Amino acid sequence: MTATTHDAKELRELDAGTRLAWRTYSDSVRDLHGEEYERVEAESWSTLQGELRRLERRRQSLARTDSA
Repeated sequence: MTATTHDAKELRELDAGTRLAWRTYSDSVRDLHGEEYERVEAESWSTLQGELRRLERRRQSLARTDSA
């Protein structure tokens, strides 16, 4: 497998990870109301943002590797 093929595969996996992170967030707050929504949403949002940052760092790492 060439580096480009490997990178493309990894980028697809990162995209899938992004979709999964958003789906997990959405599922966690679906059908919640009032105080329960407020409590769960804040924690779920924080978790989502952390996962999106982790995925973005990995994307940037791949970009740096490709340009080196």
